[in-house]
Amino acid sequence: MNNPSLTRIAAMAVMILAAAFIGCGKKGVDTSKLERSFQSAEPSAKQNVQNVVQAVEKQDYAAATASLQKLAAQAKLTPDQQEAVKEVLEQLKAKLAETAKKATGDAQKMMTDLQKSIQR
Repeated sequence: MNNPSLTRIAAMAVMILAAAFIGCGKKGVDTSKLERSFQSAEPSAKQNVQNVVQAVEKQDYAAATASLQKLAAQAKLTPDQQEAVKEVLEQLKAKLAETAKKATGDAQKMMTDLQKSIQR
């Protein structure tokens, strides 16, 4: 890549995709009901909830989803806990879809810009 324009475009593309995957979403995921419903749970379940909360705070929605699915697989959940897990999973799925949609749009724009710069 000896062309400075291509180098700049490639650098911009990397930054755009990184920002999209980090998760610069408008609204966060509400974990308050999840945390409340597991206050009196056994230690391993509480630890899984903490893992979910920490991942959400870091906007690592894939890790939060994995931890939440692990939590959901436990057979001893109360109805309130099951509902809280379901609600947070739905929010996480929406965040992941939003992030993927944004990344796809950014990637398409990057490719269009790259094609235009090559044609010059």
